[in-house]
Amino acid sequence: MKLRLPRPRGRRLVAALAAGAVLAGAGTWTVASATGDDPPVRREDRVIAVDEEPGDGKGGVRIDTSFFTSGNPGRRPAVLLAHGFGGSKNDLRAQAEDLAREGYAVLTWSARGFGRSSGRIGLNDPGHEVADVSRLVDWLARRPEVRLDRAGDPRVGIAGASYGGAVALLAAGHDRRVDAIAPQITYWNLADSLFPGEVFKRLWAGIFFTTGSTVTGSPGGGSPGAAGKAAAGPAASGCGRFEKSLCEMYERVAVAGRPDAAARELLERRSPSAVADRIKVPTLLVQGQSDSLFPLDQADAAARAIRRNGAPVAVDWVSGGHDAGMASEEQRVERRTRAWFDRYLKDDEGADTGPAFRVSRTGGIDTTDGAVRLRTATGARYPGLRDGTRTVALTGGRQSFGNPAGANPAAVSAVPGIGGAASQLSGLGIGVSLDFPGQYARFDSGRLAEGVHVTGSPTATVKVASDTGDAVLFAKVYDVGPNGQQQLPGQLVTPVRVTGAEKGRTVELRLPAVDHTFEAGHRMRLVLAATDLGYASPVRPATYTVSLAGGGLSVPTAPGVRAAAAGLPWWTWGLPLGGVAVAAAVLLTGRRRSATPAPDPALADVPLQITGLGKRYAKSADRYAVRDLSFRVERGQVLGLLGPNGAGKTTTLRMLMGLIRPDAGEIRVFGHAIRPGAPVLSRVGAFVEGAGFLPHLSGRANLDLYWRATGRPAEDAHVEEALEIAGLGSALERAVRTYSQGMRQRLAIAQAMLGLPDLLILDEPANGLDPPQIREMREVMIRYAAAGRTVIVSSHLLAEVEQSCTHLVVMDRGRLVSAGPVADIVGSGDTLLVGVAGRLSEVMADKVAALPGVASAVRTDEGLLVRLDGASAPELLAELVRLEIPVASVGPHRRLEDAFLTLIGGSA
Repeated sequence: MKLRLPRPRGRRLVAALAAGAVLAGAGTWTVASATGDDPPVRREDRVIAVDEEPGDGKGGVRIDTSFFTSGNPGRRPAVLLAHGFGGSKNDLRAQAEDLAREGYAVLTWSARGFGRSSGRIGLNDPGHEVADVSRLVDWLARRPEVRLDRAGDPRVGIAGASYGGAVALLAAGHDRRVDAIAPQITYWNLADSLFPGEVFKRLWAGIFFTTGSTVTGSPGGGSPGAAGKAAAGPAASGCGRFEKSLCEMYERVAVAGRPDAAARELLERRSPSAVADRIKVPTLLVQGQSDSLFPLDQADAAARAIRRNGAPVAVDWVSGGHDAGMASEEQRVERRTRAWFDRYLKDDEGADTGPAFRVSRTGGIDTTDGAVRLRTATGARYPGLRDGTRTVALTGGRQSFGNPAGANPAAVSAVPGIGGAASQLSGLGIGVSLDFPGQYARFDSGRLAEGVHVTGSPTATVKVASDTGDAVLFAKVYDVGPNGQQQLPGQLVTPVRVTGAEKGRTVELRLPAVDHTFEAGHRMRLVLAATDLGYASPVRPATYTVSLAGGGLSVPTAPGVRAAAAGLPWWTWGLPLGGVAVAAAVLLTGRRRSATPAPDPALADVPLQITGLGKRYAKSADRYAVRDLSFRVERGQVLGLLGPNGAGKTTTLRMLMGLIRPDAGEIRVFGHAIRPGAPVLSRVGAFVEGAGFLPHLSGRANLDLYWRATGRPAEDAHVEEALEIAGLGSALERAVRTYSQGMRQRLAIAQAMLGLPDLLILDEPANGLDPPQIREMREVMIRYAAAGRTVIVSSHLLAEVEQSCTHLVVMDRGRLVSAGPVADIVGSGDTLLVGVAGRLSEVMADKVAALPGVASAVRTDEGLLVRLDGASAPELLAELVRLEIPVASVGPHRRLEDAFLTLIGGSA
């Protein structure tokens, strides 16, 4: 049995294969592959020689590698992908190709003793497997495709699951050149994992050593040498490819049925915990809830240690693990890993790395295919395993039970290979667990008056006595329903060895970390069993006596972890999304796919820059809705986008949102070029041309549905701030079909502000609002920008724009007329207000507009607005007198409305 996650996803269909070309160097060749419209990926297979023993200089071990790149030549960050125990580099090819297409140089390799690599398995020995990783980093530093931080120091991250996850952690502790890591379902302390509570995890350890001891041929790929020697002698004694010291340790512990100090020391040296104070790089920890091999407490210990070092850490509890695989979350985890590397290897500050803590929860069964549905809960910080504890009282007196001779029959919890399905279904109330009568004690709570969601490790204090002096107990907490049916969350138990217990000893039990809801009306049941199938128990018969010694069961509730809202009936979103999918398919199939330009680091802090933007009217070669438009918006600005009807304002905003494609020029938001579905659009909130709501749902349900469609954590929505702006009160709970136009407008504004986006775009936001709400909206926009965000407003209410905006962009007939601070445009020295006696005729205004050095002249109630283009005020006055215009006064104007009319020449 291989200790790696199954990859049920089939191999991608290879659309084209180029012929391999043998390169300089033994066993080196390249192959190019492509899938559908994806760019081709170049793969180079190479055997890299490393020292069999540290510093021996002989290069006696051969490491089989594959190097993947795609796209144009040039330097890029590198990623090392490490395989699980029993696997090889071939398991990672699909993931490597995906990362290569995303702009990474990817190196996969088979660790010592696996695949076609030679050498012996050292369980991530720092002098062997971990040193091999440093040699691979050396090799990357010499590649022209790999970005360097300095000579010999490539920009590199490491990802891997299980055995590969541990080597990622270890490499980060031993090699300072590693810049970011993403270990999955792995161990922090291998001794604690295989000897928890000083009890031998017999079943999993046996699988480990059986897997590594099976010799299927020369691990060196048929060549003699170190590999052949490694496989020859020890194989007969069952060591196979293992280092001799590891084989001897396993045999010694397996025979004794319990670990010794030497065994612990051997495994601890090979554990990431040995270099805990040296892992100081951004770390994404993914750990399985269905994992009796490496439980959640391993990731918890890693998170606490790395966080103490000052490095960014995110923790993701997935629904799978070694007991159940990760098929249901594999693609999501790969996407999050890629985003993690985008942020910390590519320096993409717009990459969505996700919350500090995320956990997958069972949300029922999908009736269409029988699959378990998953829901998400998130926290702004990692809560650890003992956050928000509360005590649940337990009842039950002093109880005695027996450990059977030979520790048989044994209780059943998780069984590797078949227990996984049960552990995943335990969240649905379905599970397989068994305790034999006379071999356990139990302590029950009363019926719960309200549901309790446990996130972390419960604890209980008990007094234990044994007639032999020692006891081995297996503690677990059952969820007992009203009908007496019990389920074991995660199918997990905590083993504990109690010594010197002839007269009794008080022991604090730390039970398995879980994420589980105990519903109202259910009971919690603490069980202490004498045996478990997965562990070694004393073979000598014994009688154990236990009693409660504390206040009950202390359970962590992690109050800062919030779940997304429960799913709505499928038809509330299925039909609208189906229509959207059909429309998107029609649009996308009719458009040519184009490559997205690379981000511009110089614009990473610039909310918006538009350069040479153009958009023609449909079926027209020379009529433009927008033409040669360029302007820039900085942080903290409230920008008013002004222009008469048909000026191109809404077309510009739709291009900014990626809703339509420009015919010329480009739009960059925080340095990223805008394309339909561009990830940077997650930093933009918009209300353009009205919002569409499901009329039969309430206002609150519409907002919730919209936010869940973004896939972002519920607490990031900042719903209350948005609702305060909307001011809908109790109407939020009514169906939207009962709303007035003004109420719909306010709900749309609240929707645009969900998540407090860095760039907020509002098209005619004051439509339907009454004067007090308009004033409140103005204050909100000003405060919003003052916090370092940016607001763009398109509006015809010029007086309101003048009070709320700091900068203006004026458009007319698709072109830029003027741009700059409001004060400069309103109080511009080249625009004069000429007061006249009586009403000036249109003919006379046209004569003024035709004067040399005058750009425009527009009649107003106060007189004539004249925009100068070269002429001075005295020169204008002389011309007005010559035309016999009855001038009463001349001076600069101070109203936006006047300036606007002047700029567009009265076309509005």
